[in-house]
Amino acid sequence: MSIESVRTYLNSYALADRIMEFDVSSATVELAAAALGTEPARIAKSLTFYGTDGECLMIVTAGDQKIDNAKFKAHFGTKAKMMSFDDALAATGHAVGGVCPFALPEGVKVYLDRSLLRFDCIYPAAGSASSAVRMSCDELFCASQALEWADLCKPREN
Repeated sequence: MSIESVRTYLNSYALADRIMEFDVSSATVELAAAALGTEPARIAKSLTFYGTDGECLMIVTAGDQKIDNAKFKAHFGTKAKMMSFDDALAATGHAVGGVCPFALPEGVKVYLDRSLLRFDCIYPAAGSASSAVRMSCDELFCASQALEWADLCKPREN
């Protein structure tokens, strides 16, 4: 899927007009923060993991967070194992660097990490390695069709 499929998808949530496309890469948290002129923590990074039956579990976290393996295992009953680039593309329709929780194939389970809730405005990717969309946490929850807000990351270091 491309940025156009995400644009079409987000249009049904009245969010398509917030998609931003850049002349530079936004494929990593650091690059996205630089392209947007914001702090890396506000980048909503989408990580894909294998579930117990091989299904795709997408965890969206704040850009300054790391998955806590013990919390992941307690929540999902399996060890946290990130999908390969090829499997992430096959499962989500988005290439790594543009993976986002929008316009996903049926069966992808989306979870939002509570680390995002400290922000009024966050920036997930929009289906390409040079895009982002500005939204609130409530808008992300709705548009991503997330199953829940979960505590899956390591405690933040101050």
